Amino acid sequence: MASIHITDIEAAINHWRARTPSANGGALCAPLLALAEVYALMVFRRQDGIDDADLPTPAMDAWREWYDTTPDTPCIAICSTSQGDEECKGCGRSFGEVQHWLAMSPAEKRSVWRRITVDGTAWRFNRYAERAAEGRRPAQPVVATPPPAHRPAKSQA
Repeated sequence: MASIHITDIEAAINHWRARTPSANGGALCAPLLALAEVYALMVFRRQDGIDDADLPTPAMDAWREWYDTTPDTPCIAICSTSQGDEECKGCGRSFGEVQHWLAMSPAEKRSVWRRITVDGTAWRFNRYAERAAEGRRPAQPVVATPPPAHRPAKSQA
């Protein structure tokens, strides 16, 4: 099983907070509530990760929706594994991770993303950071439009 790190839960919470802000400052949308419950339990238990199989379905659905807004692959089209390197200088993934990326689960991919981000030595984080920034997709807020107020027709006198 792959583990989802607490920082990914935090990022998903922030995604949902930006996407569906509370109208009155207190009520949480269902996806945000599901993630907040998982986050609270992780903090209480002093866990920095949770197996993806242990994530309740509503929380997993909310996490997956956030995940879908992140870049899928760390590739910046400078792959040194094709030249025989065991670890890509461009993205930081191992040869095996590059080869099996499409078969990996979202949680497995995020584990790789976390490792290469914490390491920070791949060219995507320094020499070619502008290439990496091109693939980012910002979260789009969902704004609820209130129904139009019913106004009595004005009498023409």
